[in-house]
Amino acid sequence: MVRNTATGKRKGEEAMRRKSIRNQKGFSLLELMIGMFIIVILLSVALPTYQRSVQYAREKVLEENLWQMRRAIDQYAADKGKLPESIDKLVENKYLREKPIDPIAEKTEWKEEFGDDPNSNENGQGLKDVKSQADGEDSNGKKYSDY
Repeated sequence: MVRNTATGKRKGEEAMRRKSIRNQKGFSLLELMIGMFIIVILLSVALPTYQRSVQYAREKVLEENLWQMRRAIDQYAADKGKLPESIDKLVENKYLREKPIDPIAEKTEWKEEFGDDPNSNENGQGLKDVKSQADGEDSNGKKYSDY
């Protein structure tokens, strides 16, 4: 091989070095940026869908918890002949295993509505209904406190 007088290297070495650089495995910066851009687009579509599904699930759990507590109030009234004094009374008498969590407000506090007990001879008061204390509306525009 002939030496290049300017660099002092052989002409074949320089060509081989260029070929080895071209044959290296890996991604260029442009390819990495395109991949990241595709991931961002996919996340921008998937994230809102995920958030809506989580919110919908919380709303359904709220409906179910309220239904179970109202059912327990009715069972208590049928068994004892009077309305319960509170949700805690339902838990004490094993009509509920534990005080349910409001999935929207994320606490075990509920708005207890009291009224005249139609089963009581002394015209007493009792727990008639249970509502959520959460502020806001569901995905259909219904207030959580109206469930």
